[in-house]
Amino acid sequence: MGIFSAILGNAGAVSQEDLIKKYGQLLTTNEEIEMGFKLIRDTFIFTNKRLILVDVQGITGSKTEYKSIAYKNITRFSVETAGTFDLDAELKIWISSEQQPSIVKQFNKSVNVYEVQKILAFHVLG
Repeated sequence: MGIFSAILGNAGAVSQEDLIKKYGQLLTTNEEIEMGFKLIRDTFIFTNKRLILVDVQGITGSKTEYKSIAYKNITRFSVETAGTFDLDAELKIWISSEQQPSIVKQFNKSVNVYEVQKILAFHVLG
């Protein structure tokens, strides 16, 4: 099921250790990684200060974009849980006053979407 979910583009949780090893140089002073998820090549990381989206680009994956979104810029978000026949849960995040969600991510069933919602609510709602 894990390979099938990865092929479909669903995210799975990544350990803090692995995230710090690979992306620690992106962190500012007193910034800590709280949670992270990996798609096939892309990663998104929740820190205590911001959301970092790591977008690996191109066929070879040699080009990478690191997008930072301050929690204060997130105006709303939604989490849709996986159903009985669904393979995934979904996270949508709206930035500023956009009509459509700026970020849409799929999670496999191994990810506790309530934890994702909890960390977003903590940072966005203060």
